[in-house]
Amino acid sequence: MLIRVSRFIMGEKNKDQVIHWVSGKGGVGKSTVAAALAFSLARAGFKTLLVELGEKGFYRLVFNIEVGHEPREIHPRLSIARWDGEECLKEYLLFLLKLERIVDLFFENRVMKSLVQAAPGLKELALVGKLTSGIRGVGPTLPFDRIVVDSYATGHFRALMESPQAIAKAIPVGPMGEQSRTIDSVLRSEHNSIYHVVVAPEELPVVEGLELAKWIQEKFQIAPEMILNRWLTPPVTLEEMKNLPASEFLSYLRFLLERQQSLENEILQQTKKIKRVPYSWEFTALERLERLAPLWEKEWKSAP
Repeated sequence: MLIRVSRFIMGEKNKDQVIHWVSGKGGVGKSTVAAALAFSLARAGFKTLLVELGEKGFYRLVFNIEVGHEPREIHPRLSIARWDGEECLKEYLLFLLKLERIVDLFFENRVMKSLVQAAPGLKELALVGKLTSGIRGVGPTLPFDRIVVDSYATGHFRALMESPQAIAKAIPVGPMGEQSRTIDSVLRSEHNSIYHVVVAPEELPVVEGLELAKWIQEKFQIAPEMILNRWLTPPVTLEEMKNLPASEFLSYLRFLLERQQSLENEILQQTKKIKRVPYSWEFTALERLERLAPLWEKEWKSAP
């Protein structure tokens, strides 16, 4: 117990740590994009942590390993972890109360456990608090240069990011109110927070993604990067298709290409920060990451 308490006391601020928040409508390939983004940062020389949120793990299937609360290295300079709200809340309460047994009694109490489950925004606050703890110097040290968050889909993501401000308004005084305000300040910092909205070249994901991007811009005054995933790159252009024999397959392919170009133009009307991520047919997860990682690497300043 003394060891766990000392980890909280010895937490140091890492003001240059950068958090990449990745969200988008469910089913658009958000997790694959987040993993490729993390992989590219690691290859650029940054010690990187890829964090999966929620109780059910996706990366354990992708990488064929157990992914838990404690970061686990899966590649040079790249570690992975899975965090859920209740475990992060336990860590925060231990930071405040300093006695592990009291925290355990709190969560063993059925009334208190029901309160935690029902309290709006409490688990979300614990999660976003954990993710920003390295920058704020609260809790256990997060010895990483970059954190990539494979976050929730659009609606739950908004609830996650709104929780610090909501709690700060509800509880304006005391440690929780103060912590909530510092968390919110990190989310609004262009130095510490970068936002990525993943969409697929289909109508509903693009509409929902643009709404989320607009919300991020208005709330945090930070323009997110729009990532157009599953971009089709056939060996012939639309112009060249005109000279090919007509067929049902060719007609359908032309429809897909015209639709994705139209949707990209729609995105470009709102932002110029857009990146195409092509379909990846590689057999293993590592092969897919190896192929997709170079899409970002020119953007990163290499680590010293």
